[in-house]
Amino acid sequence: MPENDSPGAIPVRLRLEIVVTRALTGVLKRLGLRDSLVGRRRQRQRARRLAEEARGSDRLSHPALHGMDVKLDSIIDRDRGFFIEAGANDGFTQSNTYWLERFRGWRGLLVEPMPEQAAEARRSRPDSTVVECALVAADHPEPTVHMRFGDLMSAVDGVQEVDWSRRGLILGWRDPYELDVPARTLSSLLDELSAPEIDLLSLDVEGFEAQVLRGLDLARHAPRYVLVEIHEPEVNRPPIDAILGERYLEHGWISDWDLLYVRRDVAGRKDSDQTRA
Repeated sequence: MPENDSPGAIPVRLRLEIVVTRALTGVLKRLGLRDSLVGRRRQRQRARRLAEEARGSDRLSHPALHGMDVKLDSIIDRDRGFFIEAGANDGFTQSNTYWLERFRGWRGLLVEPMPEQAAEARRSRPDSTVVECALVAADHPEPTVHMRFGDLMSAVDGVQEVDWSRRGLILGWRDPYELDVPARTLSSLLDELSAPEIDLLSLDVEGFEAQVLRGLDLARHAPRYVLVEIHEPEVNRPPIDAILGERYLEHGWISDWDLLYVRRDVAGRKDSDQTRA
C-alpha cells in the first residue's frame, strides 16, 4: 500500500468506491452472507487458477505486486530452489513465491501468524510447509506475540500505530481482531525442517523485519538473497543493514518499498560467471 495513504490523498472516485463497498459489505455481514461469499469467491478463483495451470498457463499465477515474482526469477534464475516467505497471508495474494513454486519447481516455508490466513495458505499451497506463528528475535522473552489482524497489513502490536492494521480492512470484507500467537525464531523452524540452503528469504512483516532477522542464525542459515519490504527506509533500513552486515550487499530496490540483498559470495560468483561469458 502506498505510504501516502491518508484520506486526503485518496482520489475522490476511489473514496466513493470505498464508501459504496463498505456499505455493501456491511449489509452482507448483517445478513450473515459476507464470510460465505468471501469463501466461495476464493474457491472459484483457486479453481480457475488451477485449471489454467493444468493447461500450462501462468496467466492467473502472478500475484506479486510490481511484477516482483518476474523480477526475482530474472535475477535468481534457478529451478527447484528453496524459499522462505514470512508474512505469507493466504499463500497467494501478493505472494512473491507462488509462481516460483508452481512454474519453476521451488519448495519452501510459508510463515503466517493469523489462523484464518494460515489455513487458507495450506489450501492454496499444499506443497509448501505452512507454519502458524510470529517470527521473533532470539532474545524474545515471551512464548507468544500479540497481533492485530489487518488482512495483508496484520501487525505485531506496538510496532505500527493502531490504525495501520485497520487500513488493510478498509473495504469491510474482514473485521479487526487481536490475539496471541506462538513466537518462534526462524532458525528454530529451519532446524526442524532440516532445510537446505535457502535461495530466497522474502520478508513482509509490517515493520518487524529487523526482529525477524535477529532470529536467523546467519552463520548456519544465510539465504542467498533476502528481499525486505522497507517503509520509511531512513528509520527502518539501518537496523537491517547492521544485522546483515558485511555478509550481504545491496542488489537494489525492485519496487518502491522492496530492497533486495545478495549474499556477498553469491554476488562474486555471478560477477565471475558474467566475466567468463
